[in-house]
Amino acid sequence: MAVKKTAKKGSSKTAKAAPAKNRAKADSLTMSEVSPALTVNDLTRSLAWYRDVLGFETDERWEQDGKLMGVSLKAGGVTLMIAQDDWKKGRDRKKGEGFRLYCATKQNVDALAKKIEARGGRLDQKPTDQPWGTRDFALTDPDGFKITIGADQKR
Repeated sequence: MAVKKTAKKGSSKTAKAAPAKNRAKADSLTMSEVSPALTVNDLTRSLAWYRDVLGFETDERWEQDGKLMGVSLKAGGVTLMIAQDDWKKGRDRKKGEGFRLYCATKQNVDALAKKIEARGGRLDQKPTDQPWGTRDFALTDPDGFKITIGADQKR
């Protein structure tokens, strides 16, 4: 975080910069939601994992020439889209490298993690209290996309 020196005479203290929301310019970008779209190797397998293991619901299905090509999934107010890879960039390209979805929930994180494990999910990290005030757990989808699900413990 940027630090600005105060102009007080005889003082060497520093003041923190104003929060970003106070510095926003009138023409800055404002968004209300984000809907990640993941390209997957096996759409049927990924759909089953997101629906049957994590608990997403199918919102929309996209077909081309009678073949399922993509799905929009919902969990509460979150939308996630998955689409079948067309392999135009090669079959050996890695997915999920350097990418993590952070998902917030108001549900009990420990109970949610147990449900996911009971449905066949494998956690990369069991529910853990984090120093920044959340309790979260982590897992990886069939294509290597990393997901962290957490709840704010300050409530």
